[in-house]
Amino acid sequence: MPKMCEVPYCKEIGAHQFPKNAEVKKMWLKAIRRQNFKPKKNSRLCRNHFLETDYQKTSIYTGNEHQHRYLKKTAVPSVFAWTTKGISQEGQAREERLLARNIKKALFEQAHTSAPISRPEDLNFAEEFCKQALDIASEQCSQVLDIASEQCLEAENLEDLTPAHNFKSVGTQTSVMLKIFSTDLLLTDNESLMFYTGLESYSKFQLVLNTLLPMANNLTYRWSQVIGVSIEDQLVILLMKLRRNKPDYEIAKMFNVSKTEVSNIIVTWIHFVHKLWSMIDIWPRQDLVHYYMPQIFKDESSKTRIIIDATEVPIAKPSNPISQRATYSSYKNTNTIKFLVGSTPGGLLSYCSEGYGGATSDRQMIERSSLFHLCDEGDSIMADRGFNVQDLFAQKNIAVNIPTFLRGKSQLPVAVLKNDQRLASQRVHIERLIGLTKTYKILQTPLVSFYVPLASKIFFICFMLCNFKENIVNKKTKK
Repeated sequence: MPKMCEVPYCKEIGAHQFPKNAEVKKMWLKAIRRQNFKPKKNSRLCRNHFLETDYQKTSIYTGNEHQHRYLKKTAVPSVFAWTTKGISQEGQAREERLLARNIKKALFEQAHTSAPISRPEDLNFAEEFCKQALDIASEQCSQVLDIASEQCLEAENLEDLTPAHNFKSVGTQTSVMLKIFSTDLLLTDNESLMFYTGLESYSKFQLVLNTLLPMANNLTYRWSQVIGVSIEDQLVILLMKLRRNKPDYEIAKMFNVSKTEVSNIIVTWIHFVHKLWSMIDIWPRQDLVHYYMPQIFKDESSKTRIIIDATEVPIAKPSNPISQRATYSSYKNTNTIKFLVGSTPGGLLSYCSEGYGGATSDRQMIERSSLFHLCDEGDSIMADRGFNVQDLFAQKNIAVNIPTFLRGKSQLPVAVLKNDQRLASQRVHIERLIGLTKTYKILQTPLVSFYVPLASKIFFICFMLCNFKENIVNKKTKK
């Protein structure tokens, strides 16, 4: 006897068994709002609750097209009576603003509840941001697709199908290219995932994806609508471009799509991710900066609000002579885009400027930045000696802590030398974090002219992705 669908109020015949993997099953139960339900062997969900992109159309091993549809191993039901109402542009914008406000609140205010909180020594500020962002997104957006940790599972829903039913005959496959890359397989291998995307595990990939849902399901693409490429694949394409800087043509071959479609996906997602993540105000309050501050800073530089430095990204030489002069960096001896970045003493990347031509001085970037308005009276900014800008912050009693200038001085007092050594040891945090952003190869080699107009957005996305990584600042550092 056919089994009815287990989704509340659905009267259709069920087709898909609940997954065997406990984590995936948990996501299914949460999606259908029946967390306490215990599925049996014959429990089913009907096809009406899955998107077209939830189905595996081709073999992940050979690329051959299947005659019968079956669910991807990561598929989670997302189409229900309570999620099918249309969302107006105004409503969607309102939802995005609410999401950003809640993420900010979770990031910087979660530590200040009525109950006393003990500070664990190894607490990772950026990691907490990621987790809280995921929690808030899940609560506020009922359409979020909760994707569970992918493991190498046995194929499900195929028990009654023979190989003859699964594939077209060899004679009908001549026009089908072999797919040489599989996102499903990539997500099961942490080493490969790190290599191609810069994310350490599938849980991190899931975390990043969930901060972009449900808006990622309703994108307006730059040139033409994308059909047949899942949201997961599109995110992998973007991350692969940033992490490995592979040519669009090579990525197109890996995913068996056209080069134009890959460029369309990358450009669209750069605009989309930048727009969404830039809504999140990651500038922390003064008390939170101090709360997550390593002990060595509390002992020696307790008023430090931010550690700043400049970094440059090489670009292809512009054809316009004016642009050539504006972007030429005498320091790098090439054409670059220059950024002002900053981090808290605890290791959270908390400030990123727009991109400037490589000829822009450090002082000019500070003058155009919002640091004067962001910092509070009495704060201290730690920087390299190139940032001799104390006069710009004096009005607000903000100190700029830089090493001593050596010009014209034959010898420095011992106390001054020790202070400079202390600053150097503490400034290394921002240098290491900048080094972390440069692990994205798109920032290492000259950016091709096609992507130069997107340089600020590309750098910002790489900058934000570093906040999803394991914290590289040692909070147990001793003097």
